[in-house]
Amino acid sequence: MAVIDVPRKRGTSHGIFRRRPFFTLACLVVLFFIACAAFASWIAPYDPLAQSIDAMMQPPGGDHLLGTDSYGQDILSRIIHGARYALLIGLGSVLLGATGGLILGVAAGLSKGWVEWVLVRIIDAILALPSLILAVAFIALLGQGVDKVTLAVGLSMIGPFSRTVRSDVLQVKSQLFVEAAGLMAIPRLHIIRRHILPNIIFPLCVQVTVRVSEAVLVSASLSFLGIGVTPPTPDWGLMISEGRGFVSFAPWMSGMPGLALAALLIALAIMGDGIREEYDPKLRQGR
Repeated sequence: MAVIDVPRKRGTSHGIFRRRPFFTLACLVVLFFIACAAFASWIAPYDPLAQSIDAMMQPPGGDHLLGTDSYGQDILSRIIHGARYALLIGLGSVLLGATGGLILGVAAGLSKGWVEWVLVRIIDAILALPSLILAVAFIALLGQGVDKVTLAVGLSMIGPFSRTVRSDVLQVKSQLFVEAAGLMAIPRLHIIRRHILPNIIFPLCVQVTVRVSEAVLVSASLSFLGIGVTPPTPDWGLMISEGRGFVSFAPWMSGMPGLALAALLIALAIMGDGIREEYDPKLRQGR
């Protein structure tokens, strides 16, 4: 088996952190949110669902570092628990989209004739609409909830992954070792498993890291629109939506979860771009 476009290590394994300080900072921010998600039950000072009439809309400070919302719920606790839902939905939907994109992209790249035409048209139809619009359509069919949002966002991201996979498959199958395997009457599934997949999995993994921030943003947008995660789930998009009616006199209700969402999105975007620029074979060839 031959494998093409395998990235080579440059310097030590810690070289990327020395060369890219913003990438290092972004990784630390992402690790911070991952820690919050993993240990939310121990870190959060209050129950994120506990309501208190006496503590309604208290400003940041005192017993509630980031203030409370209109139900008297502690915003810091809800933000910490909200990191769990943001990362679960983001990672789960991207993995789902990558799996579907891998299957559809490989099929489109290896097919011929009218089958290839149909599959390519399906990919083009998915790509014709933004991910948010597609996710809204899937939510209308599936319903609301964390699992439904994860499925809807994942289905909406199949198109971009399919396009990337198909492009890589077309490049790999034109290589001499793949053509030789076909001439030797080696079964198609064996060629896919031994020659095609090893050459496209790594670029697909790089794309997964890049797409996580988009998935988190789409899921938060769905909750902000009121069609994603349902109350009283501590979801950042839902918290921003609930606080927008009080923004003139209680800006912390929307501002605090908004800052958390922005920090995670920026960190994920920087980390994804850094990994892509460092390890994507297509970009490395142009250097």
